[in-house]
Amino acid sequence: MPKYVIERTVPSAGDLGPEDLQKLSAQSNAVRQGMTGDIQWVQSYVAEDRLFCVYNAENADLIREHATRGGFPCDNVRQVSAIIDPVTGEG
Repeated sequence: MPKYVIERTVPSAGDLGPEDLQKLSAQSNAVRQGMTGDIQWVQSYVAEDRLFCVYNAENADLIREHATRGGFPCDNVRQVSAIIDPVTGEG
C-alpha cells in the first residue's frame, strides 16, 4: 500500500499540550473508523506551526477525504517513493 507524507499548517502546533494532541488524535481516529477504503495513520510529527503526518492509504484521495471530513488542514500530500536510513548507506 502506498505511503504518504501530509503537511498541515496548524498555527502554534508546537505549543499544543497533551490534552489538545489527544483530542486531535481521537478526532482523526474517529474519522478514519467511519471511512470506507484502506487508510492507516502511522504517526505525526509536530513542529512549530506544522504537522507532518505519515499515512498508508490506497490513494491520495482518501487522505484528502480524511482531512475534509475531520476539518484538518491538508496543504500538501506527497507519495513516498523510497525510504532511506543509515543502514541504506552500509550497502
